[in-house]
Parts: sequence; structure tokens; C-alpha cells
Amino acid sequence: MRALSEQDIRASFINCSKGEAKRLPLPRDLDERRWDDLDFLGWRDLSAPDRSYIVTELHGELTGVTLRFPSQQRGLLHRSMCSVCLTTHPGSGVSLMTARKRGQAGRDGNSVGIYLCTDLDCSLYVRGRKKPGPGGRFEESLTVEQQIERTRGKLAAFLDRLSA
Repeated sequence: MRALSEQDIRASFINCSKGEAKRLPLPRDLDERRWDDLDFLGWRDLSAPDRSYIVTELHGELTGVTLRFPSQQRGLLHRSMCSVCLTTHPGSGVSLMTARKRGQAGRDGNSVGIYLCTDLDCSLYVRGRKKPGPGGRFEESLTVEQQIERTRGKLAAFLDRLSA
């Protein structure tokens, strides 16, 4: 992924108003990110613990979405798998995140959900740059490059559903 500026990020959001995009908090470490290791920029809103954001390139255009997830956490014995990177986490490491659909459908209250790593570090898990807890990644016969393409494809499919 290419390095993004604040202006790039704010202009990319498709499921919120321009005013909302202008007010949402951005990560403070944009200059320190290892952009080559990212398939998408994902971050949590520290002032609103049930909100997260994702920005990525989709069909040649920068696309950002706001996400919500339940603040209730699952028990530590429960394990869930991320639908994007296929990493499993115990407890609250995977959350069902929902995004308002684009346009009138979103204004009517329609949304789409996906199970994602709560920390939104899917790109780092796939590349082995970050290790989940015990048993978090299955050994795969796919190469890392193939896993990256699968991750990008799964995220693109989710984002495409927001416009459908």
C-alpha cells in the first residue's frame, strides 16, 4: 500500500458524510507506518471503543469505511477466525464489525458485517510480522504472496457489498 496523507484518508470515506470524515480521529503514527507491509490502513477510535476505520485501494481508488462492533467481549475460552486473513484469536481478538451501506441504503439503516481481527492487523499476521496467540495461524500450502492476494480479495468482496 502507498503512504497516505490525512487529506487522502479523509476524502476516501464512502459510508459517512464529509463532515463525519472531517471529524473522525486519525492514527497519530502515519509517518511511522511500514506501508509496504499493509494491504489496508486500519485503526480503532480510542475515544469511541466501538468504532474502527479501514482505508484501502479498491478498483484503483482509495476507499475508506467506518465500522462498528459490539463493546461486549466474548469469554477467553472462545476462539474465532478472521474472515479476511484467516487468523484465529481467543476471546475478543476477532469481532463482528458492521459497516453502513453506501448511499440511500445506508441512510435507511442497512449494513454489512464481517468478522475481522479486532486490532485490524490482518496484513501483519499474513506476513508473519505479528504473531497471534497460540494456534493463531494454520500452516498453509499457499505462499505468503497467495495469502496476501486472498486477504485483499476477501476485503475487496466485503467492500463491494457496501455498494450493492
